[in-house]
Amino acid sequence: MTIYEALKMNGCVIEQLERAGARPSDHKYVKLYEDYQRARKRGEKVCYIVAVLAERYNVSQRNIYEIVKRLGSDCKSISP
Repeated sequence: MTIYEALKMNGCVIEQLERAGARPSDHKYVKLYEDYQRARKRGEKVCYIVAVLAERYNVSQRNIYEIVKRLGSDCKSISP
């Protein structure tokens, strides 16, 4: 399968995700966000969580804040 074929087959789904505010690379951060949510439920402080996740996932602390904000936000309205 070529990239073209994959895009043609999944283009509609990708389009809907874009309209919802997702970025193509956000799939890489689902586990990171789940780890963040678990730590918050345990009552850990955000600053500590961000530092740990930055080290664990080799991502800057600033990016952790952006990822958490983006993945935690409501989807924009999706119109067919």
